[in-house]
Amino acid sequence: MRDSQAPAAPDFLQAFAYWLKLGFISFGGPAGQIAMMHHELVEKRRWISEGRFLHALNYCMLLPGPEAQQLAIYLGWLLRRTAGGIVAGVLFVLPSFFILAVLSYIYLVYGHIPAMQAAFGGIKPVVVAIVAFTAWRIGSRVLQNRLLQAIALLALVAMLLFKIAFPWIILVAALTGLLAGRLRPGLFAAKAHAATGGKHPPALIDDDTPRAPHTRFRATYLATLLVVAGLLGMAVWWLLDAPVLRDMGSFFTRAALLTFGGAYAVLPYVYQGAVEQFQWLTASQMIDGLALGETTPGPLIMIVAFVGFVGAWSHAIFGPDALLLAGLSGAATATFFTFLPSFVFILAGAPLVESTHGKLHFTAPLTAISAAVVGVIVNLAVFFAAHVFWPAGTGTLAGVDIPAVLIALAAFIALHRWQVGVISVITAGAACGLIRHAIGI
Repeated sequence: MRDSQAPAAPDFLQAFAYWLKLGFISFGGPAGQIAMMHHELVEKRRWISEGRFLHALNYCMLLPGPEAQQLAIYLGWLLRRTAGGIVAGVLFVLPSFFILAVLSYIYLVYGHIPAMQAAFGGIKPVVVAIVAFTAWRIGSRVLQNRLLQAIALLALVAMLLFKIAFPWIILVAALTGLLAGRLRPGLFAAKAHAATGGKHPPALIDDDTPRAPHTRFRATYLATLLVVAGLLGMAVWWLLDAPVLRDMGSFFTRAALLTFGGAYAVLPYVYQGAVEQFQWLTASQMIDGLALGETTPGPLIMIVAFVGFVGAWSHAIFGPDALLLAGLSGAATATFFTFLPSFVFILAGAPLVESTHGKLHFTAPLTAISAAVVGVIVNLAVFFAAHVFWPAGTGTLAGVDIPAVLIALAAFIALHRWQVGVISVITAGAACGLIRHAIGI
């Protein structure tokens, strides 16, 4: 029997306990993390309705940066004002930061061992499968009609064949959604209706719940937020006394501001800067870092902590006797400057976004952008597959790594057909790599 009344509002400690728990269990990349929040907050606790959840998600997918973490900030802000948003956002990444720092240290100290290299050799094809499966999952939810499917396909072609920058793809997708929303509003209205799945028990923040005072735009609040964030960023920048750290601060700020579509869209940009431009790590280490990121909770973009750790360690910025301190400093620098803009984007923009709830002229462009993101994720899968399946870089049929292809195919089937967990699939991939090494394949 369905509840007929909305649940009580959570107090600060209840909200804190939930976000802390999520920080430790949020495995599976952005798709899995969004699904976890949806199950817990929409279906189980009923703190927010399906429509309000999707409205917030579409805005977060429009922004540069990690959409899952930004969604956590947004929902935390809705429930418990600014403090709730900050707590939700920090706890979403803090456990992952410490876990990834430990794994980065183990990787650098023991990664040269043949068995460790063999295990990562088996994990890399699994990473390709995980990215492809993520594109499938998001696409099955977003691509509800031929127009949205066409937007995703054109985004893939634009990036894969014509190397068009993602901000331009976002702009074209948004304009397409804006125009199509006016000419064929039924395409987008049908999607929203299908997403809600009919009537649900009332939520604390329901579709028709009046806006709380803190969700309304205030110029003084916006000015205070921008000043505090600016002073905090400058203070941390002033503390960076190594050129490599300042390069990282500058680069990851640009990455946070100029790249869109979440972790899977930002990774090609991070790869280009960290591997090719600054040479903080190698291409092989970058893929290994993605594998480590997939095995830890928190947003996948936390791979920037691995990049910062390896980059500062390899450059020995504090001397050969302080490599651990260097690694931790690099990881902290990359993490801080990657995530600071996310807090500003959400806390500054959420009051304006709340005023657009239910207005098709705003939601249609966001839906089109979500479709374009699917194409970008497929492009990333192709990008990683080229490095993993052709380790020698030949690109010919003779040079393909057949066992790696088979591992990736088996991993995709396990994820899609049998719904095996990401950690289990990665573990199986590592075992396959060890077996290949033992029998000499």
